[in-house]
Amino acid sequence: MQLVIDIEGFGAVSAELDDSSAARDFASLLPLSLTLQDYAATEKVSDLPRRLSTEDAPAECNADAGDLTYYAPWGNLAIFHKQFQYADGLVKLGRIAPEGVDSLKTSGPLKVTIRKDH
Repeated sequence: MQLVIDIEGFGAVSAELDDSSAARDFASLLPLSLTLQDYAATEKVSDLPRRLSTEDAPAECNADAGDLTYYAPWGNLAIFHKQFQYADGLVKLGRIAPEGVDSLKTSGPLKVTIRKDH
């Protein structure tokens, strides 16, 4: 499934969701407006309105720059702008286009709207 992420001050970035139960559950929340906050100088995170299903999801993963993920222990969305080590509870949902990664490196909160690309 193709997504569009409108990043305030930067414009629209495309993304693609994986074909997984967690990604489909995330898609059911869309459209979604969030404020992404800096976390560990590696990712932008935001709480979601509810926890996602992680049925059939691997129990952990490594994150690459551009990965759109769900951190199950905290119930939040995490979009990585730097590579990150293996983490328990991290579920990959998809990937944003490479040109969107640089906008995530901006310090401070970012307002975004995530929607399905029809």
